Amino acid sequence: MISSLLAMSTFALVGAITPGPVNVLALSHGTTQASGQSMAFVLGASVTYAGVVVLMGTSAQHFLIGNPILVSATQWLGSLYLLFLAWKIASAPLSTFKPASGESPTRHWQVFCSGLSVQVLNPKAWLVALSGVGLFVLPQADVRAHLWLFCGVSLVACLIGVGTWAIMGRALARWLESPVRQRYFNLALAGTLALSVVGMILTNSP
Repeated sequence: MISSLLAMSTFALVGAITPGPVNVLALSHGTTQASGQSMAFVLGASVTYAGVVVLMGTSAQHFLIGNPILVSATQWLGSLYLLFLAWKIASAPLSTFKPASGESPTRHWQVFCSGLSVQVLNPKAWLVALSGVGLFVLPQADVRAHLWLFCGVSLVACLIGVGTWAIMGRALARWLESPVRQRYFNLALAGTLALSVVGMILTNSP
């Protein structure tokens, strides 16, 4: 059981902390939002990913496997949305990339919903969740217990992984006070996000 939990934790943490669309956006939020607001994005993305794991472990997994057209449509929809976000980052006014000092409850809720919506449309989240369910849940005798265990592990791993990127963004905030650095950073983030989306498309294409 301990070895299985260790393998499950390693898989979940690697999937959560490696570069991907949500992590790039968490880095962006870390540079532009106050600490509590960037953590709201992390929480929204993490809770949503745990929900994705539950869906993949129940009826949605069998439903998607039997509908390749729906799988493809979902992946393309998510990819197009993430590419739109990359364009938004690249074209963002420099004035929006100042370290934030104030926080408001409304802003927290908006940022939380932003993390939620981005994770729902993130193809990487669905693919990693489906792979994890196939590896650590379905082969077990007690599928339900292992599904909830994997869900909990995935939630903690996502909080750590995405949170790490948001913290890195906070560390970069002062360095980005220079307008020239802001512009190059925007373009680098947008390019990284676009490349990660294109990489997922190429990897999952037949």
